[in-house]
Amino acid sequence: MITIKSPKDLARLRRLALATQGLLQAQPYGRGLAGARKAINHIGYVQIDTISVVERAHHHVLHSRVPNFKPAMTNQLLLDGDIFEYWAHAAAFLPIADFRFSLPYKHAIKSGQTHWHKTRDKKLMGELLARIRSDGPIRSRDIETNTTKGAGWWDWKPAKKALEQLYMEGDLMVSSREGFQKVYDLTERVLPSQVNVQMPTMEEFAAYMLEQQLRCHGFASLKGLTYLRRNAALRKAVKNLVNEKLAQGSLEQVKVGSGEIFILATGALERALPRLNNRMLILSPFDNSVIQRERLKTLFQYDYQIECYLPAAKRQYGYFCLPLLYRNEFIGRIDCKAHRKISHLEIKSLYLEQEHLDEDAVIAAFVDAITKFCHFQNCDSVSLTKAEPKQLTEPLRSALKPLG
Repeated sequence: MITIKSPKDLARLRRLALATQGLLQAQPYGRGLAGARKAINHIGYVQIDTISVVERAHHHVLHSRVPNFKPAMTNQLLLDGDIFEYWAHAAAFLPIADFRFSLPYKHAIKSGQTHWHKTRDKKLMGELLARIRSDGPIRSRDIETNTTKGAGWWDWKPAKKALEQLYMEGDLMVSSREGFQKVYDLTERVLPSQVNVQMPTMEEFAAYMLEQQLRCHGFASLKGLTYLRRNAALRKAVKNLVNEKLAQGSLEQVKVGSGEIFILATGALERALPRLNNRMLILSPFDNSVIQRERLKTLFQYDYQIECYLPAAKRQYGYFCLPLLYRNEFIGRIDCKAHRKISHLEIKSLYLEQEHLDEDAVIAAFVDAITKFCHFQNCDSVSLTKAEPKQLTEPLRSALKPLG
């Protein structure tokens, strides 16, 4: 077992994590639509989220890795059959090549496991399937209903519940999205004919999870390999596979100062890695690199929590703070809002938390990052309300003046 003791060794481990996430190079997957396709294939999934204070998470994740990415490209990938929508540890866009690994969960839901709804209206589900088979794709809002829509997501009208159940069971797929509205169609009409639809064995599923996590994260804890998956048999199979490969010598372990043990391919720490540069990235709270909060804290000593689900009085940083990655460190967070009607990006607060930073270099990197982020939001001006430390507020405002 390798023990990480020195700052230099920890820095290398961080670089491995960031490089395998595609966050160190300017265009690790290429540009535009082709780059987005390659990015999803590499990082394994892109989480879908409804919050639109800034551009939605699934677009933001790709923007962080793919130059010239445009939000419409996500739906294009869906239409082209390059990706599909389903549940990973959360709602996500996934590589179409990974389709067969969605089948165990679909089978479990169809066999009675609860996802959203404990009860299912099989009669309505059958009627909806028949209608879609005869009339074509459908949106939940296309269906006439006498049920009054309630205030919360748990009050979805019966037709939407039935559509979601059919989708979770695998009879329906999302063929496209119109805005943020799902369009459902029969799986046999959406799924490309060449896609493997054979149910994986538990051993195949475990091998897939291990390969995917090491490919997109560089290393993982045993718990992290099956992050938020409730399948006990899968967790056991992954553990057995890891132990087998450790015994064979194809995997090794690394221990960090907190005592956390990570698993990685033997020799991974000796790989050539991209050099660091003074680049800053504004990441989504749902970015693949930060979503495992315990790992993030262990590896980067960065304590991050999304606060939009907290009452306003309990928020420390703001409604929708975004992590700031500079070189190989998370150095702060930014709470901002895109005012789309006036094409303006409001920075409500900016927090720079690391000590001993080169302020001039950090401000230059921030201005470059916020300029790109502003354009991504289709905004042509930006304002800063407050910054911490406070002495940086005026230098930052001055640097942001060219952006209006």
